[in-house]
Amino acid sequence: MQKRFVVMAAALGLALSGLAACGGGGSGDSGGQVYFLNFKPEVAEVWQKIATEYTKETGVPVKVVTAASGTYEQTLTSEMAKSDAPTAFTMNGPVGYSNWSDYTADLSNSDIYNHLVNPDDVITGADGKVYGVPYVVEGYGIIYNDAIMKKYFALPDKAVSITQATDIMDFATLKQVADDMQAHKADLGIDGAFSVTSLKPGEDWRWQTHLMNVPLYYEFDEDGIDLTAGTPAEITFSYADNFRNLFDLYLTDSTTDRGQLGSKTVDDAMAEFAQGKTAMVQNGNWGWNQVNKVAGNIVQAADVHFLPLYTGVEGEDGQGICVGTENYLAISNKASAADQKASLDFFWWVFSSDKGKSFVLNDLGFIAPFDTFKADETPDDPLAKEVGKWMNDPNVVSVPWVFTVMPSENWKTGFGGDLLSYAQGKMTWDEVVQSAVSTWKTEAAAAG
Repeated sequence: MQKRFVVMAAALGLALSGLAACGGGGSGDSGGQVYFLNFKPEVAEVWQKIATEYTKETGVPVKVVTAASGTYEQTLTSEMAKSDAPTAFTMNGPVGYSNWSDYTADLSNSDIYNHLVNPDDVITGADGKVYGVPYVVEGYGIIYNDAIMKKYFALPDKAVSITQATDIMDFATLKQVADDMQAHKADLGIDGAFSVTSLKPGEDWRWQTHLMNVPLYYEFDEDGIDLTAGTPAEITFSYADNFRNLFDLYLTDSTTDRGQLGSKTVDDAMAEFAQGKTAMVQNGNWGWNQVNKVAGNIVQAADVHFLPLYTGVEGEDGQGICVGTENYLAISNKASAADQKASLDFFWWVFSSDKGKSFVLNDLGFIAPFDTFKADETPDDPLAKEVGKWMNDPNVVSVPWVFTVMPSENWKTGFGGDLLSYAQGKMTWDEVVQSAVSTWKTEAAAAG
């Protein structure tokens, strides 16, 4: 497997340097206020707690609004048109920046930039200035419950020769295990090997974005595409059959009939996993917070681990989980100077003060890319630790988040709708592929 792509999180390696923070700008002395539009619904309550605590400590008003799942760009567009627009917001990479470059302030001299472990992992403009700073490193793959896996591997009539989940190192083995678990679901006390494939509009991002990341990564790598130039003008979807391999496995070896998938949500999927009804679910390290919130959760932290998204690509035994970020902090240049300073002070407090860092580690569960976090200051949840384990494994190559160059939300929405139609038997796979390719070209051209 080639290593042409530079993976931000791999460069961090979780070996955060522990340098003493300096500078930083005093909190609460700007006379301004903060309005942060939050991208991540799963931590909405935490950001509210952080805002309340910061205001209590500094007197600076902080407002946090969270966009509903799958509606961030739409919400940001609406909020930016208001007189009390966000002073701070999230961009999802080069495409996000292309949409909002007229609204982003220069962060080149900010503490939030100057204390990045890797200062190259930012969004820059044509002028070389910094307009977006990553504030979290994340990873995703197939989350599995090892308690159920061990129960399966102890079956006397199992159809596989391997003896533990860590022996799964390619799609062929994953399929063999999943198919056999599905056949033995009554013996295992589960409803399916995988949790439900959520295809309700707005709840399909695990497939149209996260799963699609893998075939795009291999295509771009093989073709030598320079992603620093932004969205490629077109794709061939040359690894479409690999996408289909894993997607079909999710559809076949899960809890729910294909005809009902249009009403299913990510919360439904995580609830099934948390309640021990399934052995596996595709999601990221943020999913541990979701699992913990489920009534009747029986999954133990020690049993939760990741497998990569194996799709049948040659050499995938050296593939790791998908690691990166689509969360780049931007400060609105339309906000007053006082509000810009207040916003920068707020985020510096979050990622440098003892109280703020406690929220980051224990409540948000973020793996933070700043040198204000020492090597032992990492989230205590099991999936965050799994991300660190995979990132530091010398035998695998992490898959970077190339989905940040997808041409538009319209493209994602359309692809997700086509996946639902395919699952319901209303479109052939060839039609899904043709639509993805042609719509990408149209959307990329429209984006300029």
